[in-house]
Amino acid sequence: MAGPDLLGNQQDRKLNMLTEQDIYLFKEGRHFRLYRHLGAHVIEHGGVRGTYFAVWAPNASMVSVMGDFNTWNNESHKLHVRNDGSGIWEGFVAEALPRQKYKYHIRSRFQDYRVDKGDPFGFFWETAPSTASIIWKMDYQWRDQDWMQNRHELSRHDSPLAIYEMHLGSWQRDPADPGRHLTYREIADKLPAYLLEMGYTHVEFLPVCEHPFYGSWGYQILGFFAPTSRYGTPQDFMHLVDTLHQHGIGVIMDWVPSHFPTDEVGLGYFDGTHLYEHMDSRKGFHPEWKSYIFNYGRYEVISFLISNALFWLDMYHVDGLRLDAVASMLYLDYARQEGEWEPNEFGGNENIEAINFLKLLNSEVYRSYPGVQTFAEESTSWPMVSRPTYVGGLGFGYKWNMGWMNDTLSYMNKEPVFRKYHHNQMTFSIWYAFTENFVLPLSHDEVVHEKGSLLSKMPGDDWQRFANLRLLLGYMYAHPGKKLLFMGAELAQRREWDHDHSLDWHLLHHEPHQQIQLWMKDMNRFYRDHSQLYERDFEPGGFAWIDCQDADNSVLSFLRLDKQENPVLVAANFTPVPRMDYVLGVPSEGPWRETLNSDQSCYGGSGIHNPGFFSGRPFPAHSQPYSLALNLPPLGIIFLEPAQ
Repeated sequence: MAGPDLLGNQQDRKLNMLTEQDIYLFKEGRHFRLYRHLGAHVIEHGGVRGTYFAVWAPNASMVSVMGDFNTWNNESHKLHVRNDGSGIWEGFVAEALPRQKYKYHIRSRFQDYRVDKGDPFGFFWETAPSTASIIWKMDYQWRDQDWMQNRHELSRHDSPLAIYEMHLGSWQRDPADPGRHLTYREIADKLPAYLLEMGYTHVEFLPVCEHPFYGSWGYQILGFFAPTSRYGTPQDFMHLVDTLHQHGIGVIMDWVPSHFPTDEVGLGYFDGTHLYEHMDSRKGFHPEWKSYIFNYGRYEVISFLISNALFWLDMYHVDGLRLDAVASMLYLDYARQEGEWEPNEFGGNENIEAINFLKLLNSEVYRSYPGVQTFAEESTSWPMVSRPTYVGGLGFGYKWNMGWMNDTLSYMNKEPVFRKYHHNQMTFSIWYAFTENFVLPLSHDEVVHEKGSLLSKMPGDDWQRFANLRLLLGYMYAHPGKKLLFMGAELAQRREWDHDHSLDWHLLHHEPHQQIQLWMKDMNRFYRDHSQLYERDFEPGGFAWIDCQDADNSVLSFLRLDKQENPVLVAANFTPVPRMDYVLGVPSEGPWRETLNSDQSCYGGSGIHNPGFFSGRPFPAHSQPYSLALNLPPLGIIFLEPAQ
């Protein structure tokens, strides 16, 4: 499937690429395909091949385009402002051809302000620290037709979702030159097979949009329409997505509509006025991140942002968008002290303009791309984040369960002897588990800034730390909610993530790390093979406690059920003391069998298990008609099911 002709080979197209309808929709905040019109587009005009440039700068007195084609002369190629009040400047430059670098030179009409800006709609940028945009054609021959036709079935809420979150620049480096990133194409040669081997359904990339500071991990964006050139060209990134799709792996992209950096070449103070950012610093500047905040009350900015979201779904076939820092968008007083924010018109701290933007964004995404999902990183108790807009929700498909993550890691960090005093940290999440469509995230944020790796958070000696990590990961897969794990956890990375270095793949020369990786492979396989663990993630009927009150033994036990009420019994022992002949109630006589156990010797465990088939005894327990006497391994989790 070729890319749209609008951005590929354009023949004899009229110079005026914007119609009255385009301008009307743009000014109304309802133009969601601006990337087809603004920016730099290679066309033929009057039989001459060149580039049409268009940029929004309503408060400029002069805009010119300069670049390789005119020796960076900021006077020779002036654009013309349209006479329709849109504030768009446009022009055709015959000398401007693909792969040439360019910038806009802008003079403000309000003050003696001149600035050179990158293209807000530039499809490709130079690699930092250079900051020019690059004229680029977006033609690509896609080969993922089967995936695109069927992905809606794989993104359903009753489907398994096991996400591998990764940072492109530090997953692997060149073994011969550890300072060199792998390219998109080199990653495409390695990543799909690895994800298939590990059993993940999706990969989530930390932001890939062009960013000046590598240490921001992509969360401070300059080029919202450009994949970072650190790893290759736009077509190289398309090839990576295409290859993942051909291997049956979905692609989720971290997207940042919440803020942008203050670099002069970027969106900030674009035409000598606060164009993209809110003029009032109480709404337009983020005190923690020292970055600008988009003006969600300006219609043209809404058109820009939603066009950007749809651009990645359209041109790059991305299957999902994870929106960063949604809480910072929802609250006017986010990270602000008293007196540093202004209430909304009703006297509250809700950012009504941002709320309306998020609802419109999600509505348009799901209307245009039914097979795509949106994910909210939202860390508060804001209601109905993942409920449809037509019932008053924000319209996201999923919400990250930050409460579950914080409580679980806090509990697991404690020495087992003290865990019985914090038992409620592991049971509280079920009280709200079905209020949203939750993803359980053990993300990059938990293994940076001196927080340590997941393994290093675990208490005890080395054996206990590995056992605790297996238990943590097994518990995540047993708990209602979709799954997300940051790269390196599957290797039991000992040090916290460092974006300047590769993951420590050499750890796989050591048996304990091999065993953790095997546990994750088998856990993903078991998860995908058992509909009980995903089919009713968001229904109370898909979960039932057996015993949530055994704090003294730090044991949790529960059932997961699929739509046919087939059960999987889960029992987790959060102490290093084996619990032999531990009685658990079960709903049927069976026979039952143990189908997965984190304490198996192949995973590095002590080998305590429940062999063979055994029938439930006719002695009621835990409000169930039958009971089993089980061996619960130390710092272990077991899964049992009725024998087929």
